[in-house]
Amino acid sequence: MPTRLTIAELSAHAGDLLDTSEWVSIGRDDVVKFADATGDRQWIHVDAERSAAGPFGAPIAHGYLLLTVIAKLFPQVLEVTDRSMSVNYGTDRVRFVSPVRVGSSVRLTGTLMAVDNRPDGSALMKVATTLELQGSDEPAAEAEILFMVRPR
Repeated sequence: MPTRLTIAELSAHAGDLLDTSEWVSIGRDDVVKFADATGDRQWIHVDAERSAAGPFGAPIAHGYLLLTVIAKLFPQVLEVTDRSMSVNYGTDRVRFVSPVRVGSSVRLTGTLMAVDNRPDGSALMKVATTLELQGSDEPAAEAEILFMVRPR
C-alpha cells in the first residue's frame, strides 16, 4: 500500500522514505514495443542472438523505458489523496546504473525530497526514486523526479 498523504501534509514529510512498490518483470514484449514506439531498435535491445554474445550477455531494457516504469510504479509508492491530477513536471537527475536484462524484475522506492507549496493550493514535489534490480546490490536506475499535484 502506498504512503498516503494530502497536499497539506506533504511538506511535513519532506525527507521521508516512501513506500516500496511490488516487483515487476521487464519482458521482451515491453522492450520490443518500446523499440518500435521510439525507433530505437539497437541490437542490444532487440536482437536476442547477437546480444547474448554482447557485453551484457542478453538483451537489455532501454534506459528511457526504465523511466516509464518509474512512472508506472509511482502510484504504488505515494498517493496524494486530495489531488485532482498530477503532472510530470520534469527530471532533475537521471542515472542508469545497471543494465536490466530482459526478464529481470525491478521495484521502486522513493524519498520525498522537497515540496514547494503554491498559492493556488498545488504543490511541486521533488522525489528521489530508485529502481531496484532484483538480485543485485546496484540499482537499475536513480532519478530525481518533479511532480506538480493540483487540488480538487
